[in-house]
Parts: sequence; structure tokens; C-alpha cells
Amino acid sequence: MKFRKPALYIQILLGLVLGALFGLLFGVDQNLLILEVEEDGQMQEVVLRDWETVLLRSAEGEWRFGAKDQVEIMHLFRRLLKSTDAPVTVIASGVKGEQRFENVRSMRKEQTIATVIKPLGDIFIRLLMMIAIPLVFASLLVGVSSLHDITKMARIGGKTIGYYILTTALAITIGVTLGNVVQPGKQMDTEARDRLLAAYEEDAVAKIEQNISVDFIDYLVNLVPKNAIRALADAEMLQIIFFALLLGISLLFIDRTKADRVIGFFDAISDAMIRMVDLVMLIAPYAVFALIAATISEFGFGILQTLIWYIIAVVAGLTVQTFLVYPLLLKTFARDVPLWTFLRELRPAQLVAFTTSSSAATLPVTMESCENIGAPKSVTSFVLPLGATINMDGTALYQGVAAVFIAQVYGMDLSLTQQLTVVLTATLASIGTAPVPGVGIIMLIIVLRSVGVPETGIALILGVDRILDMCRTITNVTSDATATMIVASTEKVFRSTAAQSD
Repeated sequence: MKFRKPALYIQILLGLVLGALFGLLFGVDQNLLILEVEEDGQMQEVVLRDWETVLLRSAEGEWRFGAKDQVEIMHLFRRLLKSTDAPVTVIASGVKGEQRFENVRSMRKEQTIATVIKPLGDIFIRLLMMIAIPLVFASLLVGVSSLHDITKMARIGGKTIGYYILTTALAITIGVTLGNVVQPGKQMDTEARDRLLAAYEEDAVAKIEQNISVDFIDYLVNLVPKNAIRALADAEMLQIIFFALLLGISLLFIDRTKADRVIGFFDAISDAMIRMVDLVMLIAPYAVFALIAATISEFGFGILQTLIWYIIAVVAGLTVQTFLVYPLLLKTFARDVPLWTFLRELRPAQLVAFTTSSSAATLPVTMESCENIGAPKSVTSFVLPLGATINMDGTALYQGVAAVFIAQVYGMDLSLTQQLTVVLTATLASIGTAPVPGVGIIMLIIVLRSVGVPETGIALILGVDRILDMCRTITNVTSDATATMIVASTEKVFRSTAAQSD
């Protein structure tokens, strides 16, 4: 019997599962640190292992950590080393008794085969990012120039923006509600809070010092690129969308023969990029294996236990939003879109989103998945790039939970008015700060300011931001795809026969 190659999403899922197992098997020892200690002007490497408690002492004070707090120990050590010229002392207690190391100059984890193979995953992400910009520009230009009706483009844009605002507000509401029901902040002890605040204080201050605010006038002005080539080179997605839309519309008003030459060229570019996506996806299972193996091997599970109720609240909210809200929206506004076909075809994009934690990197895969379901290029090329830039339902939901969590940790009970302020501010901020790198935490700072919650509280959640970012990116991508199906269906351009069985 001839062997049938498994479907792509099965291969990626296998890569994910095997990568997780590989990461566990060759995980970084969470009870081992490699120190460089200066003695008599000479650097000496010391391996510290099997501790029960570790005490870090410097001119700023001293902090005690347990056996599973490797991540917090390293973060605090780096902060102390940067913030003071005084030496850092490490005192470890365990089965070997007390070990004291004066004048510690560096601290690092061990390297394993699981962390060494991570560059393969990084190459995969870079390949997808490389494809995204030319694919978006070419597809959007061709799609707009083929509409022959500017009012249709305006209608599609209105529906898309309306959907994104609605689902973002809904996601934040779900997050705030779960924060009140689960009450994760009231279940964190004071000692754990102080350790996290000390360990991640430097990262939190760096975010706060960016001093980002929502300014819609500047935001609208910055939509227009001063240099279209630079916008393409810098991957300024909103500026690229604006330029592609304007150029596509302009082609409708010039000689048709000349316009067809331009359209034909970019149509070929679009087809080539889609083919390139197929080629890049050949290494997807191996890249997913490498990325997940590195993440699992490096991640300290001690901090997961400290923030377990916060994590439960966020993941529960993301599950409701992804597998209940979006299917209901499809059933209501896009009844001609087969739900199971939608979920089946979107699986590769969801798995890539989980692995890469980037809607932008996943964009080429999402576009291909939505076109396989039945959405035309004229819709996917506009709705999806815009969504990857400004639509962040998963991020918004996590902000709702995080705002309530941080307030609870500080003993603050947010009133109904303050919680409504959280919903409104986070909804506006999700659009107004879209071009900013690290937008999730930046948006959260704006939300905390709006209700008077200490901004330094973001230090409490930075330690698990990476793992939760993987989860919320699935929700972001699913939301973008849902918007695409709804727009395609309501515009009567959905091709119900396009989806093929596995």
C-alpha cells in the first residue's frame, strides 16, 4: 500500500508535540546556574546546582529565592549588575550546605541541544516575514485595481473596521469579567509579589519610559508615508496598505492598456509569493519542532506556579473568544461559510501563530488558508494585513485580565466605572498604538494609567508574557480570518466550492 503523506497541519502538530517532548527531555536544568566570579583579578567559572534557596545581596538590599525561581534569579541579577557598580554576592543553601560567592560578574543558564537548534525556527520566521510585505503589497494592489468600484472598497473597509472594534471591545469585556470571577490577584502572596517586582523591575521601567500615548491625529498623519520605498523597507504595514490602496485606485483612472501591464506584473509577483509560501511551509514542521523545543527547554515552570490563576483566567478567556465567539459570529453573519471547513483550513495558520507568536509572520499562511476556504484575494489582501496590524483581540483580552489582576495584587477594587474605562481605553489603544513594537505591554500601561493602577505592576506578568503571547496570537489570527469570511460572505463574493477536503 502506498504511503499517504499526512496533511500539513498534521505534520505541524506532530512537530509541535514532538518538539515539546524533546524540550522536556533535553530541558535546561532549572536548578543549575553558571557563575563567573572574580577572585584576585582572575575570572573563575563556578557551577551552582541543587540549591534549596538562593540569596542575592547588593548595595540595594537582599532577596531570597526558592529552588524553582531560576528565571527570577537571573532577571534580578542582571538588573543589580546594571544598576550599581557594587559587587553582587550570591549565597546558596542546599544539600552541600551554604555556598557563598562574592563579586559575581555574570550568570547564565546551561546550553542544551534543544536550545542550540532554535536558529532553524528563527530562519523560518524570517522567511515568512520576508514574504509578507511583497505579498501584501502585490495582492492588495491587484485586488483594488480589479474592483472597478471605489465605493465597494469603502464598504469593505467600513465593515472591517467595525468588526475589529466590536470584537476588541467584546474580548476586553470577557477578560475583565473573568478577572473578577477568578480573582487571580487576591490569590498571590506578598512575598511572591515582591520577588517578581524586584526581578522584572528593569524591564517594566524600560517599557514605562517609552511614554506612549494615544494620539489619533498623529496616528492618522503617520498613515501617509513620506517615502513609499522606506515604508516597504521598514515593514510599516499601515503605510504600505495606504500606498497600495492609493496606487490601485489610481490605476483605475489611467489608460487601461498601461494599467493592465502594471496589474499583470504585480499579479505575477503575488502568485510567486504564494508559491514561495508553499515552499517555505515545507520546513514548517521542523521549524515548529525547533521553536517549541527551545521554548519548553528554557522556560522555568516555577513562575507558572506563582501565576497559575492569572494564566488560567487568560487562557480560559482566549478559549471562549476563539472557539465560542467567532463560530457564533460566523453562524450569524456568514452562514454560507462551512464552520468545519473554516476550522480545518485555518489549523496551519493557528499552529504557526502559536509557534511564532507573531500575526505578521503568520500573515502569508493566514492569507493562503482564507483563500483555500473561499475568500477572494481582493478581500484577503485588505482585511488580513489590516487585522495583523490593528486587530488584537487576544492581546486586548489579556489586558482586561491583567488590569484587574494587577489592581487586585495592590489591594485595589476597580469600580464598575473604572472597569468600563478599562474596556473603552483598551479598545481605543488597540488601534491608536498599533505601529509600536511590543504593543501589548505598551497598551496595558495606557490602560493602567487610565484607572490609576500602578504601572510598575506590569513587572508581575512579564515573566509569563512569552508563553501567553503564543496563546493570544492564535486568537488574533482567528479573529482576522473570521473578519475575512464575514466580509466575503456579506459582499457576496465567497466561493463556497473553493474549499477542498483534506
